[in-house]
Amino acid sequence: MDKNATRYNVQLYIYDLSRGMARSLSPIMLGKQLDGIWHTAIVAYGDEFFFGGEGISSCSPGGTMLGPPDTVVELGETEVSEEIFMEYLSSLGESTYRGDRYRLFEHNCNTFTNEVAQFLTGRPIPSYITDLPSEVLSTPFGQILRPILDSIHIAPPGGNVINGGRNI
Repeated sequence: MDKNATRYNVQLYIYDLSRGMARSLSPIMLGKQLDGIWHTAIVAYGDEFFFGGEGISSCSPGGTMLGPPDTVVELGETEVSEEIFMEYLSSLGESTYRGDRYRLFEHNCNTFTNEVAQFLTGRPIPSYITDLPSEVLSTPFGQILRPILDSIHIAPPGGNVINGGRNI
């Protein structure tokens, strides 16, 4: 690493989409404890970046309708410039992370933030977040709900789509 290179802080914003209800209802519904239904975003270069049914979006940190995050995790620093990062996001938005590729269990906001975190810092996001879909699907109730949940496209309002949307 170049000792003179500019470093940028990288954070993971974690939101519980259930607003605490998963903690209360998951033992009854799934037979196991879930602490939340996690939506995550990467915060870097003064903006919050996330993936949903509209593609890759950005906003000011905490600027979606979800409000401030429930938890902020410091992922570290990156020497990747903002220009290179935006080119990387644009490329992802045209291919892997187009809005029409969103899948609640297999290809979601957490898949996106995990990939971006590794690109920027070389570190993944916490496994309790990336393991959540398999935790839910490992239960009989999760399997029953899967067809309904597969049709859900989460896109927190308040972001500006960077690229990708639903177009090809």
